[in-house]
Amino acid sequence: MNDLSSAPQPDGERPARQRKPDWIRVKAPVSKGYHETRKLMRDLKLNTVCEEAACPNIGECWDKKHATVMILGDVCTRACAFCNVKTGMPRLVDPMEPENVAIAAGQMGLEHIVITSVDRDDLPDGGAGQFVKVIKALRRETPDTTIEILTPDFRGKMRAAVEAICEAGPDVYNHNLETVPRLYPTIRPGARYYASLRLLEEVKSHDPMIFTKSGIMLGLGEQRLEVHQVMDDMRSADVDFITMGQYLQPTPKHAKVEDFVTPKAFAAYGAIARAKGFLQVASSPLTRSSYHAGDDFAEMRAAREAKLAKAAKTKA
Repeated sequence: MNDLSSAPQPDGERPARQRKPDWIRVKAPVSKGYHETRKLMRDLKLNTVCEEAACPNIGECWDKKHATVMILGDVCTRACAFCNVKTGMPRLVDPMEPENVAIAAGQMGLEHIVITSVDRDDLPDGGAGQFVKVIKALRRETPDTTIEILTPDFRGKMRAAVEAICEAGPDVYNHNLETVPRLYPTIRPGARYYASLRLLEEVKSHDPMIFTKSGIMLGLGEQRLEVHQVMDDMRSADVDFITMGQYLQPTPKHAKVEDFVTPKAFAAYGAIARAKGFLQVASSPLTRSSYHAGDDFAEMRAAREAKLAKAAKTKA
């Protein structure tokens, strides 16, 4: 996720944590593949959002040698109420990071890689240049690997940042809206809903062939019709892929879970999203931005090819 940080509740309040229902529980990671992936990340001094954001799917993904690399350090300049990544003043950007990401992709034999980052409001370009360097290193070292990026909103620097990154040519550009507009002041206070929508529009404006992707968390107190409106807003911005997953409270000091959304309700949201015209939809309690990203990308690419073929046939 972008806008990653650890934020206390007002006045030191510690909201109660709900017990997780059976459908959201996962086993602790213990496999050989998991430990091999963890060692590789440590050896190359790379951070992962899998660890920093306490993703529930880490055991499954790392066993398959799938990891979402988090560039630009492990300290975020924002303070979002949902995220487990620490906030503060980040360290200097690691100049070896792009090469190390490419080495990791090569050693893991990745067909598809997801690159995200903390927010870096302290940098003149918001960190966009490091995304560009990582994409170029991957294209050079692992040219067959498809690249998905998940960026922050580059507050105040968005247009130039998006232009530079799109020029580098990622296959998928992801930027998460995270929640409904009404909840932004408490859940994502450092960001603006419509600024994030404009970023997604800007990507398509610069290069219509780059797939765009965005996601929201459910269970934060949003209403059903608000979720439908977010879907409509994404489609208005020509977003290709929507992800919807259950919000989980990382620690007692984070925003509490208002509701555990059932698998049936997630399936219903997914059906509505498909009816609204998204090329790809992922909607389940354990869905996360990069969960099964490679398989989803292949399906999304096939869906667009089929749509283009159908349009061409209709014209003929």
